[in-house]
Formats: sequence, structure tokens, C-alpha cells
Amino acid sequence: MIEARHLRVLRAVSTTGSFSAAARELGCTQPAVSQQMKALEASAGTTLLIRTGREMRLTQAGEALVRHASGILAGLTAAEEEVAAIAGLRAGRVRLVSFPSGSSTLVPGALAALRADHPGTRVSLVEAEPPRSVDLLREGDCDIALAFRYGATGGEWDDLVVRPLLTDRLIGLLPEGHRLAEAASVSIGELADESWIAGCPRCRRQLVEVCEEAGFAPRIDFATDDYPAVMGLVGAGLGVAVLPELAVESVRPKGARAVPVEPAIEREIVALTLPDLARVPAVAATLDQLARTAAR
Repeated sequence: MIEARHLRVLRAVSTTGSFSAAARELGCTQPAVSQQMKALEASAGTTLLIRTGREMRLTQAGEALVRHASGILAGLTAAEEEVAAIAGLRAGRVRLVSFPSGSSTLVPGALAALRADHPGTRVSLVEAEPPRSVDLLREGDCDIALAFRYGATGGEWDDLVVRPLLTDRLIGLLPEGHRLAEAASVSIGELADESWIAGCPRCRRQLVEVCEEAGFAPRIDFATDDYPAVMGLVGAGLGVAVLPELAVESVRPKGARAVPVEPAIEREIVALTLPDLARVPAVAATLDQLARTAAR
């Protein structure tokens, strides 16, 4: 019989490429990982891993098993949580993954309200940008992923339950002494000759696309995933930036002015979960609170 704990170890080995790295990720010893892989191969009746140099490579059978493992583990977690809630053993446990500006704006209010209404529900939070956060959800490593996208991408989230939260507009950030700092709004094209400071990879890609549509390629001199760093660089007069409004709300810009950008550039903020997990009471309650917080 294939056991869930063995599937978790196999997935960790496939992700990290070695027994030792998988052991570090799982918080156990390398011999324990090796023993569990031997037990899994005995249960499967075939070889699942082959050592190639310093790394472990999945066989065809191993690839098939890893492909099914995420759905199996996610479904098992959902079943455990739902049964526990029905049986009254505990109010629930929710593992939340969020991008940084969501963590500092939407998440605190939602979790505070959730704790007030359901004090027995335990929520953990880690940060990851999409698409990594969505991968964590599909791999069974979280229950809810707070994510965003620029424009609907066909089929991107078709296998998930999508809870729309809000539309987040991008805001221009200019040094206080900039010629357009007092403008009511600014066109992207007016910033064609500026030095740019770019944010997270997905936002960076969106910036490049918008600038190209305006007829120029932005000269990105600085790139950082840290929004306070972006604002600090702008405030020091080292360039201009375009950031989501949520990010601007979460950090008070010093020495920088926020100016609306025309045409409007928007991103859709959503909460994602798996269909099985959406029926778990604690997950459903968390989704409801995120929606209420976003609507305020």
C-alpha cells in the first residue's frame, strides 16, 4: 500500500534533486528519506528514482506517481480537515500563502476577524508571489493562495476555485522634485526617458509590456521584489516606478509622490483554493473573511 507520507517524501526528492536536500526541506534525516523511498519502491513494485551524478532523477513510473501525488495529498488534507470539523475535534487549520502587499493589507484584517468569530481556527501564513503561490496550492502545500493576474489568461486557473476580491490599480511613483510630481495623472509615454525601478517579476513583465505598447522600452536600472526598497529608491531621486495601489498603501512613501497612471493598468486580486478544500469549513470561513475585508 502506498502511504501519504511516502508520497510527500517522493515529491520533496523530485523538487530538490537529492535525498539530503529533501531531508532538509522536510526536517528529517537523510537516512530516513532513503528508507522511506525504499519502502515506497517496494510498495510500487518498481524503481522510482535513479541516481545521475549528484542528483536523483525520476523514472517514468516516478514521474507518474509525482504527477498524481499533489491531488492525492490535497484531497487527503481536505478530507482530514472536514471530518475533524464535523466531529468537533477542532475548529480547523488553514495554511495561507500570500504575496507581500496582500499580506500587509488584506490578510491582517481578515485574520483578525476570523479569530474573533472562530477562535479555535489556526491559520499559518507564508509569502510567495504567483505563479509560485499557485504551484504551492496545487502541490498540496497550502489551502488558500492569495494571488493576482494582469488580464484574464485562458485556462490559467480552470482547475481551481476562484474567489474574486478586488481590482488593484497601478500607481506611478515619482520623486517629489520631478517635473510631473504635482500632475493630476501621468501618461506612461511621458516617462519614456526616465530611469525605471521595477518590482516583482510578474509586475516587471507587465511594466515592460505596457511601455512597449506606448512605443518605448523602459530603461530598468534597478529591480527589487521589496516594495519599501522601490519607494526608497524613488524617494532618493534615482528613478520612477509603477506599483500596485495595495503596495503603496502598505508603505508610506518618503520623498516620493503617488500619481495615477493613464491609461489605467489594473490587476485582479483573487483568493484561490482547490475544489475539495473549498468545502472545508475553516477554509470557507477564511475565504469569506478575505472577501469582506477586500470589500471595505
